This record gives sequence, structure tokens and C-alpha cells, in this order.
Amino acid sequence: MTKDSERLDFGTVLPLSLEEEIKHSYLDYAMSVIVGRALPDAKDGLKPVQRRILYAMLELGLRHNQAYKKSARVVGETMGKYHPHGDAAIYDTMARMAQDFSMRYPLVDGQGNFGSIDGDPPAAMRYTEARLTSTGEEMLTDIDEETVDWGPNFDESLKEPRVLPSLIPNLLVNGSSGIAVGMATNIPPHNLSEVVDALCLVLDNDETELGEILSVLPGPDFPTGGVILGRDGIVDAYRTGRGRVVVRGKAEVESGKRGKGRILITEIPYMVNKTNLIETIAKCAQNKTINGVTDIRDESDRKGLRIVLEVSRDADPEVTLRQLYSRTQLQSTFGVINLALVNNEPRVLPVREMLRIFLDHRRSVVRRRTEYRLRRAQERAHIVEGLVKALDLIDRVIALIRGASDPNAARAGLVEELAFSEAQAQAILDMRLQRLTGLERRKLEEELAGLLAEIERFRAILGNEALLDGVVKEELLELKKRFGDGRRTRIADDVDETLAEDLIPESEIVVVLSRDNFLRRMQLQDYRCQLKGGKGVKGAQPKGEDEISLLSVTTTHRDLFLFTTRGRVFAIKGYVVPEPKTGKGKHVGTFIPLEEGERVVALRDSHLDGAKFVFFLTVQGIAKRIEVGELSNLTRAGRRILGLAEGDEIARVHLTSGGDELILTTAQGQALRVAEDEFRPLGRQARGVRAIRLGESDCVVGCDVVRQDQQMLCISQFGLGKKTAYDQFALHHRGGSGVKVMNLGDRTGPLVGSWGVRDGDELLVISGRGRVIRFSVDDIPSLSRIARGSILVRLDDDDAVADVSVFRCDPEED
Repeated sequence: MTKDSERLDFGTVLPLSLEEEIKHSYLDYAMSVIVGRALPDAKDGLKPVQRRILYAMLELGLRHNQAYKKSARVVGETMGKYHPHGDAAIYDTMARMAQDFSMRYPLVDGQGNFGSIDGDPPAAMRYTEARLTSTGEEMLTDIDEETVDWGPNFDESLKEPRVLPSLIPNLLVNGSSGIAVGMATNIPPHNLSEVVDALCLVLDNDETELGEILSVLPGPDFPTGGVILGRDGIVDAYRTGRGRVVVRGKAEVESGKRGKGRILITEIPYMVNKTNLIETIAKCAQNKTINGVTDIRDESDRKGLRIVLEVSRDADPEVTLRQLYSRTQLQSTFGVINLALVNNEPRVLPVREMLRIFLDHRRSVVRRRTEYRLRRAQERAHIVEGLVKALDLIDRVIALIRGASDPNAARAGLVEELAFSEAQAQAILDMRLQRLTGLERRKLEEELAGLLAEIERFRAILGNEALLDGVVKEELLELKKRFGDGRRTRIADDVDETLAEDLIPESEIVVVLSRDNFLRRMQLQDYRCQLKGGKGVKGAQPKGEDEISLLSVTTTHRDLFLFTTRGRVFAIKGYVVPEPKTGKGKHVGTFIPLEEGERVVALRDSHLDGAKFVFFLTVQGIAKRIEVGELSNLTRAGRRILGLAEGDEIARVHLTSGGDELILTTAQGQALRVAEDEFRPLGRQARGVRAIRLGESDCVVGCDVVRQDQQMLCISQFGLGKKTAYDQFALHHRGGSGVKVMNLGDRTGPLVGSWGVRDGDELLVISGRGRVIRFSVDDIPSLSRIARGSILVRLDDDDAVADVSVFRCDPEED
């Protein structure tokens, strides 16, 4: 044997580009997945595997009024005849068609465990049984009357329907979801009654506007109920085929025992796993991202879903509920993608197009069914006419048959001698003798009359489009009468947009700024009121040189104004300031855009209390008054409201009424009482005018409005302080040096500031080393302006007072 003879003959070898081969192969695979597996047909709303399961169940005789059969029998029938892709995929698909929480109108009636809304998988197919539901049967109605096209199965041994007749508008009422190659579909379910009404509208007027459709088909209707928030997403989805529908579970706030509230959840959004939802709520409650939840109970049973959340007495159940909507799957978004196959091509369909495609399909089914029934009626009428004629010629017919040598000769004789057709002759030969009676003759004549009437009606339907549409409409209305039910999902027009502050309980907080410019907040209630002279509690323990610089008492829902050395002001919400258990918080630069070298020098609660002006006083004694409207609509972007000389910066910010008197205080213990109208209102770019003349190395540390029911509180660096009546300070013009306000020395240190206080007020004093003390103003002695004061805060040797905040316990007085 030669080497040449050992060579194999591979035939002609064609050179192919690898890129082209991969492109064609991948496109073939992609189209196979798109058409053969993942996407539903726009006519019957079914994927191939769903269609094959339903047809296999019909062949097995599993109608809604017949006995159940094992699911394994259905799976085997489907896989062996039509769908050779694995039993697990077939069984999972059949199980989903039996789940009332997945399908708005289930197509399979399952007996046994077919899964649950908790995400439990179905029992093994050998344990469960199934049959068609009434709606499932309607998908197959008239399939044996040549209403749809057929094609070979995978091995060409059998025929299978390419699409089902589908009296049910399944694509809309049950929806569909699937992921193909490079595309996905996500069609929501709808209410059958509403879809039928919309179909009737389009049937009566093919140019029906979207607004008219929306009047009868307002939106999706999910099997699990819930509430759709707003109609904009629905309109987008119906108009373009794509949209975002926000679905919220149904929850109510109830009063529980011992003053506690509780939240009762009875419906959850579509396709949300109940177990996962409960786990998420528990985790959020543990992490304190949801406030007040003390217990979670799943009380769901066969009657319906019921999740109970117990809420603590000090929590607001309404806030907790808003947090649930925002931070769990109790509110979710359903992304609508109306992608379906139209003549085996994937298309994104507006709702009007979906309705038209289904109506065209039903017209085709009714037309083909009518043609089939017409043909059958004509064939039967022809036979009956022959039988009636044979009865008229009965003696000759009997004689001819008796004289024939065999059935073929008798048939030929009937055709040739008595002018019967082949079909009529065969029917006469098959006729029983009892048909010769008078009663049977009348039955044949009545049957013939009925057949002729049917033939006339069928011809009228086929010859008149309006009559054909009338049949389609009549069947749809009958379908609505049999299976229509009430809407489960409510559509809320008045959407209460949940703002960020709605998710956070309003509480009084202390916002602290460190000397290293780190912001953090603490709960005011954490600081109990003490007697003066105490050492306080650890409230904002700094690390290293990170000492406390400023603080302000505000609430989580109010704006906090931040004034900077460059004469700019910013506003942030109290709740955005972090509340860390440990650490320094976050750098102020993460909240507001600071320039190089710029720092925050004042924190001010945004509660304006009817004020008309904002009064600024700089460290160098320059004052400026602007209208309070300049602080309106402030954001994190900030606004420049004060022009400053080089080296100067804001020392104090105060709100005034326009006719107040002010008292200005310096670090070296000087105070000047001056009328507000000495300072005319200026624009945002102005620098201001001189307010107080300062001594060498002195600076402004305090500014307050003089009120009749208040006294002046002064606190020094080392924690000494006192109250002094305002009538001890005479009124002067601006630009003066003022008078002595406190006897300062080495034991007191310079003044930290001055504040106007009244009986019943409370102080929050914070030291540079993070020591915080809260005590009542009533405990501070009232002394003359030249007195030294008493010890208010006992500090360590290396510590000093950093800032003071005055607040009222009664919010109505604040």
C-alpha cells in the first residue's frame, strides 16, 4: 500500500475567514435562542416550551374536568415528542404556569407542592400532578379545526402547532419575562376584563387613541396586588413599549398593645420573594437603617399574606414605613420591555400594537375556523341530500343493491344509474335500516335545513369583515363574562414622593465641628441636665490635636448654615451629618466646596423665628446687616454674602428684627451696647462698617440681641461664667470701645463669648478635649458686670471651653 493510497479524501477544501465563521455561527445561535426559547410570540404570548407543554397536556386528555396525572407523565410526553431540552427546564416552566403568584390567570392546575412565594422550589415531578385549567383550555380551543399552522417536531415524526389559537389575550393578561442574546423581555400582567374592553375599543375603531385605551386599560394588574405609584411610567410603557413602573406593597399602620404601633403588610410587589424581604427588613433593623422595628412575624397562611412588624413606642411607625419603602423590596421598580416575536422577528411593541396583533390573530383563527366549518357543513349537507334522495327512491335503491354482486358494484350502480356521487353512494351503503322510518326521515330533513342555514351564515361571515369582527367581539365578551374578575393592583394618582428627611425621625441633635474641620452629630438627649460645676460627659472625644471648635443645636430635618472665613454661607440638612459611634465624623469639605485656606467659623441653626435681618460681626469689629432673604434657597453650592478685608473673618452671626439693640463683646472683656439701626442694610458685596473699636491684640467673641426677659451670659476660657442684667450697659453709638463686662485674669482666661439667656434655658458647653456638660441657666448666678463669675465647668489643666450653645427645652418657645 502506497503513501498516496493511505491518504484520506476530504473532498474540496474551502478557505474560510475565522471572523466570518464565528459571526455567522453566533448569529445562528442567537436567533435560535431568540426564536426558539427565550421570547414569546406576540399572537399567543407563549414561548415554545410553554406551547408544547399545553399541547402535550391536551393530547393526554388533561382537561380541567378530567382527572389529574403525574407531572412526570406530562414532562415525559413533552420532552419525548416536542421539546428535547431536558426535563428540569420543562418541569420548571410547567410549575410556573401553575403558580397563582406568578401568573395572573394560571394555565395549569397543579395538585401538590408547586413552589411558594417564599421561593420554595416545587416538589419533584414524581410527587405532583397536573391538568389544564379552564383558561389553559381556552388557549387550545378550536386547535383541531385547522385554525393555526403546523410544522414538524424535532425529528419530523410528528406535527406540532407553531402558535396556539389562544382565545385568551395571554401576552397581556399573563405577561412574560425572558433573557435572550442581547435582548430581554419583561411584560407585566394585566386584568382580563380591562384587556377585553381595550380589545373591543380597537376592534370598533382601529385608530383608537392611547388616551381612550388608558381609560379602560389603566395599567398592569399584578397577581400579588400592590400599589402602582403614578401613571407616567405606564403611559411611557404603553406609548413606546418601554417604561418604569414603581410598585409598592400594601401596608397599614395599626395601634398595638401598650401604646406601641405596628405595621401590617398584606401585599408585596410582583416577583418579590417574601423570605428575602423579611430577611432584608431584619438586617436593616439590626443595622439601624430602619428605625424602631422590634419584632417581625410572618403570619401568612392559605388565606393570604400577612407580615407583622412591631414598632417601639418611641419610634414613629409612619417614618418606619417610609424607610421600608425606600430601603427594602417593599417598593420596587418593574422595568417594562414589551419585546415579543412578530413573524419570528423580535420587536418592542406599544400596547396598541399588541392589541392589534392579537386581534389580527383572532380574526385569522375565526376565518380559518369558519372556512373549515363551512367545508365540513357542505360535505355533510351533500351526504344528507343524498340520503334524503335515496329515501325518495328507496325501492330502486334496494333493488339495485340486492342485484349487485359486491359493494363495489352496488356503489358503481348507484353512481351510474341513480346519479349519486361517490360519497353519497358510500353513505347509502353504510345507512342502517332504521333510517327508513318516517321519524328518521324528518330528522334528516331538519338536519339538512340546519346545515343549509349554517352554510349561509358561514358564507356571510367570510364575506363580511364586520360580521367576522362581531364574532371575535362576541367571543371576547363571553370570555370576560366567564373569567373576568376585579382589579388587584391599585394605581395611585396622588404619589407622595418620599423625601430623604421623611425617612429619618426628627430629633434634636448637636452638630460639632472640630478644629481639624471634621463634622459629626450626636443626639441631644444623650446629655442629661447636670448641676453647674460638673465635669460633663465624653461627647466628642478628639484624637491628638483634633480639638472641638464649634457646635450648634438643631434638628435632623432643619438646614444648618455654615459660615466661612471668606464671607460665604452654605446650607446642609442636619441628617446628612454623620453620627459615628467612633471616630471624628467626616471632613466638612465632603459636604461643602471650600476654597484653599477657607474654614468654617460659625454654625447656625436655620430656624429664623420671624427675623428680618442677618447681622454679621467680624473678628476685627466690622459689622454688616443684610436682609434675611439673602439666606433663602441656600444649598451646598453656597453663596457669598460678605466682603472681608485681608486677615479678617466672621466672628458672630445673629438674626434681628430691624429695631433691636445689640451688645458686642470682646475677648478682653469689653462690651458695647448699640442700636441696630446704626448699621444700614447693605448688599452682599459690601464690606460693612466699624462696629466696635478694639484694643491691641483684642478681638470680637460675642454678639447678641438685647431682650427685656433675658440677661447676658459670659463664659471664660477656663470655665468661669456669670449672668449680668442688660440695664447695666448704657446705649452708645457704634465705633466706641465699650465698658468692662467681666473681671478677667489668669484664673479666668479670655472670654469665649457672650449669649442672651432667659430663665428655663439650658446650656450645652463643650471643651476642646471633647468634654460636654449640659445644665440649666437657672443655676448660674446673676452678678454685676465687673464681677469675675463662678465656676460653671471644671476642666482639666490642659483643657479649655471651645464653644457654647443655648437652647430651649420647649420647642414651641424656640
